[in-house]
Amino acid sequence: MKVAYIDCISGVSGDMLLGALLDAGLPLAWLEKEIEKLSLPCRIKVEDTLRGSIGAKQVRIVEEERGVVRTWLNIEEIIRKSRLEKKIKEKTLQAFRLLAQAEANIHKINLDQVHFHEIGALDTLVDIVGVVSGFHYFKVKEVFCSPVPTGVGMVKTEHGLLPLPAPATLEILSGVPIFSLGIQAELTTPTGAALLKTLCSGFGKLPHLKIERVGYGAGSRELEIPNVLRIILGEKLEPEKKVVLIETNLDDISPEVIGYLKTLLFQEGSLDVWTTPIQMKKERPGVMLSVLAPKSLQSKLVNLIFKESTTLGVRIVPLERITLSRETLEVETVYGKGHVKIAWCEGEIVNVSAEYEDCVKLAKKSGVPLKKIKAELEKEALSSLESTPKQT
Repeated sequence: MKVAYIDCISGVSGDMLLGALLDAGLPLAWLEKEIEKLSLPCRIKVEDTLRGSIGAKQVRIVEEERGVVRTWLNIEEIIRKSRLEKKIKEKTLQAFRLLAQAEANIHKINLDQVHFHEIGALDTLVDIVGVVSGFHYFKVKEVFCSPVPTGVGMVKTEHGLLPLPAPATLEILSGVPIFSLGIQAELTTPTGAALLKTLCSGFGKLPHLKIERVGYGAGSRELEIPNVLRIILGEKLEPEKKVVLIETNLDDISPEVIGYLKTLLFQEGSLDVWTTPIQMKKERPGVMLSVLAPKSLQSKLVNLIFKESTTLGVRIVPLERITLSRETLEVETVYGKGHVKIAWCEGEIVNVSAEYEDCVKLAKKSGVPLKKIKAELEKEALSSLESTPKQT
C-alpha cells in the first residue's frame, strides 16, 4: 500500500507541502492543469533553492487579482463549482472548513460570518488543492506525520499581533502532538495545520516502509535550522508481528459460558478465537479453546480465561504472523453505502471482500439478494481504485 510520511523538520505550511511534492516528482504541468479547474486568475512559480545545505523547491502563487476578501461561503462555492474530481473537492472543503471553524471559534462568530483575510487569498486555495491533488496523483492511500514543531513570539496579521503558535493553528491541531523549537518565527501555519489534520491518519515515528521517493519543500525564510519540510513516499511494510497461541481443554463448562468467554476475548483484542471438539480422558467429550493474540496481550487474556472458565492451566505457543497489506474503502452503490476490504501483495490486489454486516443491512433495506449486494460493493470498490490517476 502506497503511504506518505510528512517530516515537519521546521514546521509546516501549504507551500512547503506543495514544494515537497513537486520535488518528489509531481509534474508541474499536471499540477497546473489541476489548478486550472478552479477557473481562478493565478499561476504557480517554482524555484530550486537552498535552505541551510539542503536543496528544496520553493513555491509561490502569483495572483492576478488584488483586494478580494472572500467568505467561507465564497470559498465553498468556488470549490463546488470547480471541475476537480469529487474526492479532491471533498478533502479541499474539509481543510477549508477546519480553517473557517477555527476562525469562527476564536472570534466568537458564526461560520457564515467568517471572512478569510490572509488565509482566504488565492495562494491558500491553490496550496490546499495542489497538496490534496498531489497525494491523489501519487496514489497515496495513507498519510502519516511527525510531531509538529511550532515557533514562539508574535506574528502580525489582519487581526493585529497574535501570539505564536497562532490561535487558529492551535485550534486546528487539537489532539495532535506538538512541541516548541524555541525559534522566534511562525513555523506552522493554519493552512499547514489544516492540511495535516485533513490528510493524516497518524502522528508519530516513521512507519515501516520501502522508500520510493523523497522531496523537500522550502519555507519562505532562512532560519537557524534548515527551513524545509520533507515528504517520504513509499510502500508500507508490515513489521514482523509476534503473536501467541493460547489453548486450553474444557469438559466441565456450559457451552453458553464458552460463547460468552469468546465474546470477551474478542473485545479485549484477540486476533481470532475458536473451539474444536475433542475427546478427553475417560472418553469424556470436551472442547479445545484456542486464542490467537498479540504477545503484548498474553497476560491479560490468560487471566481472563482463568476468571471466566473452569480450566486449571493453559498452553502457550509463540508464533510469527505474516499478513497482507490491507485497507478499507467506503463505496456507494445504487443500494446504498458499504465498506469493502482490499488486500494487497507486492502491489497487486489479491482479495476484495465486502463487509458482511453492511451487505446484510443493504439487503434487508432493498430486498435485493445478499450475494448481489456483495458483488455490487466489490465491483464499485475495484472501479474506484482503477479510477485513480496513473503516473506518467
